[in-house]
Amino acid sequence: MLVAMMALTATAKTKIYKITVKDGEGQEVKMKQYKGKVLLIVNTATRCGFTPQYTELENIYEKFHGQGLEILDFPCNQFGQQAPGTNAEIHNFCTANFNIQFEQFDKIDVNGPEASPLFTFLKSQQGFSGFDTNDRRGKAMHEMMLKRDKDYAQKSDIKWNFTKFLVDRKGRVVKRFEPTDKMEDVEQWIQKYL
Repeated sequence: MLVAMMALTATAKTKIYKITVKDGEGQEVKMKQYKGKVLLIVNTATRCGFTPQYTELENIYEKFHGQGLEILDFPCNQFGQQAPGTNAEIHNFCTANFNIQFEQFDKIDVNGPEASPLFTFLKSQQGFSGFDTNDRRGKAMHEMMLKRDKDYAQKSDIKWNFTKFLVDRKGRVVKRFEPTDKMEDVEQWIQKYL
């Protein structure tokens, strides 16, 4: 039994490196090229109330990229149609307004039948653990989600733009951050794994 559990854990650790995604120009990128790096994988949108997080993400990237951090940005238009435009238009907006230097990928779905295999895997490793309802933004998100689905909290689906997954250097998905989580907390977690 213990050997089977250890094998399952080892498979989960390396599974992320077997996934292929597409970059912003539609070229295939194998996730194994990030082996040995700490990854922060984010679904983003350019017209969202959380879009200003690009500034904080870029600051974190500049601070820790030299220590082995990669931020992987996957635009997603599934939440309020807040990521309109082509990959090039999204990239131009982000570089012009936030001077982002981290990698942007092809626009994807994160939920449903067309969900990216990467995000399907990430959700399987770190489910939804709730919004901080003591925070005004967390409370607002909780109330909005309840109106849509009273059982939303039991599902691992991505709830909104700027959900983040932290992956350690061995490929383990170690933490999920909701868009309302404080970026200072995200930064502290990243530091633990660098």
